[in-house]
Amino acid sequence: VQLQASGGGSVQPGGSLRLSCAASGTIFSINTMGWYRQAPGKQRELVAAITSGGSTNYADSVKGRFTVSRDNAKNTMYLQMNSLKPEDTAVYYCNAGLDSWAGRGDYWGQGTQVTVSS
Repeated sequence: VQLQASGGGSVQPGGSLRLSCAASGTIFSINTMGWYRQAPGKQRELVAAITSGGSTNYADSVKGRFTVSRDNAKNTMYLQMNSLKPEDTAVYYCNAGLDSWAGRGDYWGQGTQVTVSS
């Protein structure tokens, strides 16, 4: 089982990016999925999460600007990031709790860099 994050890049303040996180392998079900981020010198923090039923929660710092969604048929989660700010600069990681041939586990993607700078 693997999680592959993609979609990061460099953007000016006020710009937008869309991150994707695709789970692959022999997966029976995916429970809660989440996006985390870690800026240099800071701890990893939860950005947004979404349950298998579509319930979402967000960090206060991104509410109204970021939207998390998922396509259960494709085992993929997305993060639409609008009105980006320099303080959003970080490596973004995706996480998923899922059931696979190996049992129930918690998996992380490799991280994708988001840089917001003028």
